Amino acid sequence: MMKKIINRIDTLILESENMILRYVGYVPVHSVRRFFYRLGGMSIGRGSSIHMGAVFYDASNITIGQDSIVGENSVLDGRGKLTIGNHVDIASEVMIYNGQHDIESLDFKAEFAKVEIGDYVFIGPRAIILPGVIIRKGAVVAAGAVVTKSVEEMKVVGGVPAKEIGERKLTDYKYKLGRAAWFR
Repeated sequence: MMKKIINRIDTLILESENMILRYVGYVPVHSVRRFFYRLGGMSIGRGSSIHMGAVFYDASNITIGQDSIVGENSVLDGRGKLTIGNHVDIASEVMIYNGQHDIESLDFKAEFAKVEIGDYVFIGPRAIILPGVIIRKGAVVAAGAVVTKSVEEMKVVGGVPAKEIGERKLTDYKYKLGRAAWFR
């Protein structure tokens, strides 16, 4: 009984933190949002930005490298570990999940698997990344793709479910994504 009470209190605290960060996501000043995200336990590298309207599930398990951008209205699931590398461009309305339900389980239990996104990855608008996926360095995920399996370095994937549709030609990554827009 006591374990159940503690679990409910923990859930209430986490959901309260998620709600506060959701409201913070609409503050039109990037530096203010970043301050509160870090206060919520998220690790955000130098020069990285998270645009307005982003939603988080347990920010304390999310790590974002340097010079990365998370687009407007994206969803980052931190109920399991989520690691985003350096110079990663995540477009608007991307959903990255590391939790799901076991549909064969009698109690429909939740399962979690870490998600890793390597350096210099581009994820197009409205793509969905599912639990356990690793997207390796330089890969590209096309707009609207649903990624259910890991993506190898330099590969371009698209579709539902995502399949390899090409290969990135760039071999020497040196680009920087640039500074955050002040009011974005």
